[in-house]
Amino acid sequence: MSNQDDPISNSLNIQSIKAIDDLDLPIIQKHHVRILAHCLNVMKASTANSSTSKGQEHFLREWCDTQSKKFEDKKFSDLLYEKMRSTAETLNSFSERIGKNIHDLDIEDLVRLVGEC
Repeated sequence: MSNQDDPISNSLNIQSIKAIDDLDLPIIQKHHVRILAHCLNVMKASTANSSTSKGQEHFLREWCDTQSKKFEDKKFSDLLYEKMRSTAETLNSFSERIGKNIHDLDIEDLVRLVGEC
């Protein structure tokens, strides 16, 4: 499957990247927002592909394994999975705290989250 056929590989579109680049934030915070936006899109895809938390974890594990195959590094897959899972927990907690569904989080919300870190 090419990257064009895989919506998760291209999870941040040009408009989102431009919107983040145009933010009046230090470069490190913009980078943090980009990472959160990418993770959020992967989380949304995992929910779209499974309605159960076990299914979502399985989807995330497979996604991480697929990413690590590019580097032929199983340790990378394990580390990526742990970081993605941790970020998902952070995004879920944040969305609950602000009273928003995780699927409704937007760039402004991610900027707010980064500002709290």
